[in-house]
Amino acid sequence: MNKKYSEYEAFIFDLDGTIYRGEKIIADSDLTINHIQSLGKKIIFVSNKTTGTVPDYYNFLTENHFKIKQEQIVNATEVIKNYILQNHSGENFYAIGEEKFVNEISSCGVNYSENPEDIDFVIVTLDRTFNFAKLEIAAKAIVAGANFYAANIDATCPVDGGEIWDAGATILALEKRTHHKLEKHFGKPSEFMIAEIKNRLNVELDKCIIIGDRLETDIAMGNNFGIDTALVNTGVNNFANGNVHIKPTFTIKSVADLIK
Repeated sequence: MNKKYSEYEAFIFDLDGTIYRGEKIIADSDLTINHIQSLGKKIIFVSNKTTGTVPDYYNFLTENHFKIKQEQIVNATEVIKNYILQNHSGENFYAIGEEKFVNEISSCGVNYSENPEDIDFVIVTLDRTFNFAKLEIAAKAIVAGANFYAANIDATCPVDGGEIWDAGATILALEKRTHHKLEKHFGKPSEFMIAEIKNRLNVELDKCIIIGDRLETDIAMGNNFGIDTALVNTGVNNFANGNVHIKPTFTIKSVADLIK
């Protein structure tokens, strides 16, 4: 392993754009993960993506030769489910999200509804079936008093050939439409996600490093909670704009640079 990275006890890896992009594993990411793990380092994969379940991501990685355990993966769905179980049991919800996400949330003992007057909370996440009818249901529910949550705040999601619209863009549209601000989000870089990471790793945060492709989520989470970071260029395009203050500890081409 590269000497400057060998000092860390735990490695927190983003998935989309860092370990894979779309349906393709990024070159040598499997070798990198397996090597780091062979050194006795702790590894956790942390994703804001909600279009699949944790078992889906685990199966994809193990089929591509990653020697990992399912409990090493956490996504924003798992984190928001914990919150709902503790705070919204038996209530009605609406989600701008895909079927797997809706089913996962429904498993928490809450009821999916498309009637704005009956909806207690709205959740926004990545939805490749998004349309303006969905936006209007969510907007009317929020105006009527429903809580306004997001599983993640990513503006785009990296895919083969580019990027697609993600939750961040939908959140902005809803804020403009309703004149209500997002109340809570549960993916990176939220305090809810970092609490889940700490619980699973049981390592002091200053002995960890976050490796990801996005300034406003992966790198911002490190900056917010005192964790070193490495920004890879295998995922999204990072534009300065409002992110000029977000600086990674290291900048690398890909995760393979960790062991070169």
